[in-house]
Order: sequence, then C-alpha cells, then structure tokens
Amino acid sequence: MTDTAPGVSVDSVWKYYGDFPALRDIQLRIEPGSTVALLGRNGAGKTTLLRIIAGLAKASEGGVRIDNLDVREEATRRRIGILGHSISLYDELSAQENLTLFARLYGLAEPEKKALAWLKRTGLDRVRDGLVREFSRGMRQRLAVARAFIHEPDVLIFDEPFTALDDRAIAVLQSLLADAHAFGRTIILSTHQLREALEIATHVAMIQRGQLVFAGERTQQMVDDTSFLYRTYGEN
Repeated sequence: MTDTAPGVSVDSVWKYYGDFPALRDIQLRIEPGSTVALLGRNGAGKTTLLRIIAGLAKASEGGVRIDNLDVREEATRRRIGILGHSISLYDELSAQENLTLFARLYGLAEPEKKALAWLKRTGLDRVRDGLVREFSRGMRQRLAVARAFIHEPDVLIFDEPFTALDDRAIAVLQSLLADAHAFGRTIILSTHQLREALEIATHVAMIQRGQLVFAGERTQQMVDDTSFLYRTYGEN
C-alpha cells in the first residue's frame, strides 16, 4: 500500500481494555477503491480494529481518518456502511419501515423509494410489510445487507460477513461486493473464508496479538496457498 492520498488512514492506533493492549500501534494506509482482506486468528484484534475504523469505538491512542476527516465526526461516519456480528434491525418494524428509517437517518432523498429499491435488490419486496420479528434468519440477513448498502457508502466494512449467511444472502452480498468494487468503493473485510476473501481482495493486512505484522498487495501465491501468510507471519 502506498502513502499517497489514502482513502482510509489508521494512525498509531492503540486500544486498551484495562491494562491489556488489544491493539498495539496500528498504522495502515488504505487507498480509495482497494478491497482489503483483514486476516488474523480469533482474538487477534480484527473486530476491535474494524469498530474503530467504522467510528463505533474510540481508540485509546491515535485515530482514523477518511479523506483526512476524523472518522468520529458524524458526517464522516455517514460515508461508512458496516455489516458486523449484530444484524442491528428493529424487530417491531416492517422491512420497509426499517430501511425507510435508516434512509432518513442518512438524509437520503425519497427515503421510501430508496427503501423499496433495496428491498427489490435483496429479494424482499414481496414481504416489505412483514414485521422483521417474523422473518427467517436468512431474510433478516438480507435486510441487514440492504441496510449496510442503502446510502451507497464510500467505505464498506464487513466483520465475518459470510459466517452466518444462508446461500441466498451470500449470493446477494457477493453480487453487491462485486458492484461496489467496480464502482471504486473502498472495502475492508475480515473473514475466515480465506480463499473467497483472497480472490476478491486487492490488498491484505494481517494482525497478530494486536499488532500489524503484514500489509501489502495480494499476490497470486496467497491465493494458491492460503496458509502462506499464517505460516510466514502467524504465531509459532
């Protein structure tokens, strides 16, 4: 990764839980339009870093900027779409009401129309008036995907996005990721599905015990031998 005009700049980020440093002096530059696979074993600090990049958690030291704007500022956070472990939907609202609410929170024009468009795109338009609490897990997942994309964010952050998705939700998300990459969105995703991640990634970053041990372009060797990074940089 180069140092010129990064889309996302992670500057000397530390995160402490009590006296324990979950992240240790993370410095990372992510260029606009990159798709970064964030790798590391369970407990390495991936989720903590993604939450700080998304503006959902505050670094103990250091900070994150998107196009030189602090990610903790409300206007900057609106440029981010996130799909994490929590689906983050309102069970007592309908699918249409959920997406319309988020569209309004993001200040989108014609929020009802935008919500319906994304319900169609994720195959949920026929159940748009159904309450989310009555939805199957797969339907809820697709609605969460629509919520992450509805405001067409510049930066997309995914924390293990494929882990709990059913086949249809995976297909929807893969299609949207391909479109986002084609439109030059910046994508950061952590996943244990290394082959799938490395096939779409342009860059790789690897964390070990809260420290960044590798950051660079994805190579064909990584795709052909998915255990290469763990053997080279992983814990002994």
